[in-house]
Amino acid sequence: MITPEIKRKILQVVNVFETGKLEGRYDALVVMNDGPGGIPQITFGRSQTTEYSGLRDLILRYIKREGVYAAQLSEYEPRIGKTPLTNDQVFKQLLIQAGRNDPLMISVQDEFFDQTYYQPAFKFFTTNGFELPLSLLVIYDSYIHSGRVPDFLRRRFGEKIPARGGNEKEWVTRYCDVRHQWLKYHSNPILRKTIYRTACFKEQIALGNWMLVLPIRVQGLVAV
Repeated sequence: MITPEIKRKILQVVNVFETGKLEGRYDALVVMNDGPGGIPQITFGRSQTTEYSGLRDLILRYIKREGVYAAQLSEYEPRIGKTPLTNDQVFKQLLIQAGRNDPLMISVQDEFFDQTYYQPAFKFFTTNGFELPLSLLVIYDSYIHSGRVPDFLRRRFGEKIPARGGNEKEWVTRYCDVRHQWLKYHSNPILRKTIYRTACFKEQIALGNWMLVLPIRVQGLVAV
């Protein structure tokens, strides 16, 4: 049921959430105060991996593939996630230039985001008995945004996962509701501003777009 076309549409929606482009911006770099304990951190790439989570892995992959900027980035690799690099303009420019100018960085990012986020999300989707494309979109977005489907949010509603006899549409609807409320009233203003994600999903639920056959309008763009 999850065809290559459906997967592409799912990626497009999440890419727009992250970088404002349907195909993603591989050179997108932002510093946000959403690191451990609210400290600033770099977020980078097509779907915005972060300095204190996946960035080092991404750069290691790029170095091993001997990208154009690999030698220069290798000097920084041991420090990523350990020593703050938000104020290092040379490092940030290296990331931007690699994402903008080296096709190898594009392929490395595609591989990284697929293996690190999409595949674990798809495993959660299949293992727990989900089948509908909109369900996978909701789950994948959670993996990109939170690294997982948070257990504490799942405990806020009673519907069982489909693999345990629950109703898939009801589970996804309830999960979107509690995630929306969590984001809307979060103590971190950065997260509060991301309720456009769950608002989009709630709109698709209201439209009955469970198979993702309808175009999805996201921030002025259309995923088809």
